[in-house]
Amino acid sequence: MNPSFEVFRKQISNPLKFRLFLLQRLPSAFFSGLKIRSFNQHQSIIGVRYSWFSQNPFRSMYFAVQSMAAEMSTGILGFAQIYQRKPGISMLVLKVEGNFLKKATGFILFTCTDGDKIIAAVEQSIITGEAQTVICHSIGTNEQQEVVAEFSVTWTFKAKQS
Repeated sequence: MNPSFEVFRKQISNPLKFRLFLLQRLPSAFFSGLKIRSFNQHQSIIGVRYSWFSQNPFRSMYFAVQSMAAEMSTGILGFAQIYQRKPGISMLVLKVEGNFLKKATGFILFTCTDGDKIIAAVEQSIITGEAQTVICHSIGTNEQQEVVAEFSVTWTFKAKQS
């Protein structure tokens, strides 16, 4: 596990700092209203509310907003493991797949529980110097605990040469 994980978790879990981070680095996520609901080394939960900004013409949440929240739920786990690492580690999305099972309205939570897989991939990349690929899953549920969407996000992690 990243020795700087706790520093990152405290910073990103502060609602004001998270909103400023989004505004500076991911403005579309800022305007879509993504929020961290829960975050530790093993899992993250990102929430987003159906609104005028996130709607599609069919009175449900636009697929791109759902994809953004799902990607954030997986990516925040990866970013926490590469934060302030020496030597640095790059991470990149290779592939995103989504299945939409039900209309997404109200408040949707995207949960990823693949933190341990990410930790293992980052550590393996440091040891071998080779890129490691991880497929992370994010499940979107509505306020009635019904699954509205399922995503698979493929990440690659590679230790940079010092």
